[in-house]
Amino acid sequence: MDILIVEDEAIVAKQLEETLHQEAYQTFRAGSVAEAKDAMEERNFDLVLLDWNLPDGDGITLLRSWREQKVAIPVLVLSANITVDDRVHALNVGADDYLCKPHSSIELLARVRALLRRDAPVKSSKIKAGDVTLDIIAREVTVDGEPVKLSAAEFDLLTLLMQHQNIVLTRFQLNEHIAKDFDRISVSNLIDVHIRNIRKKLDRPELIQSIRGVGYTIKHP
Repeated sequence: MDILIVEDEAIVAKQLEETLHQEAYQTFRAGSVAEAKDAMEERNFDLVLLDWNLPDGDGITLLRSWREQKVAIPVLVLSANITVDDRVHALNVGADDYLCKPHSSIELLARVRALLRRDAPVKSSKIKAGDVTLDIIAREVTVDGEPVKLSAAEFDLLTLLMQHQNIVLTRFQLNEHIAKDFDRISVSNLIDVHIRNIRKKLDRPELIQSIRGVGYTIKHP
């Protein structure tokens, strides 16, 4: 998948590239409206990450021009503008999604994956790890066919871990995933408590493995 990053701040662009490269996406960077226009003419992209404020114009005007030209590539607008009016304006102009800065890498990747699979064949909403099955849409979990009731936070944590099997997720990443807001991310042992509860409810203590000093992972062949 080829992703165009339209971002003039070098540090921010580098962070975006590093995050996307972890998922094996190929990235190309444009630091201005002019560079973004040239890039779009030279290559077919699967997705565009578009900053609102650029040195030679604004991303929303650029987006409007693309939509007027019938360019249908999914566009995720990234902006420090946090008002509802700004988000509505971007979506009305033609943005497929809007993410406020600062944002977590976990949420960014989730939004990217959602946009990229919109035109992909429909896939099952179920994820398996051993005899544990999780249905994302129905928000149901079963162990060997038997239903298990989890709290909302527990379900969200298990979903994230099962979506990233064989990848170690740090406590901070897990915390920011359920906090949904940077201001609410804490350094408490809340994640450890949730993981302990999940293990107990699933009765599969070996499913979620602790990585000392780092976080947790589900290792599955």
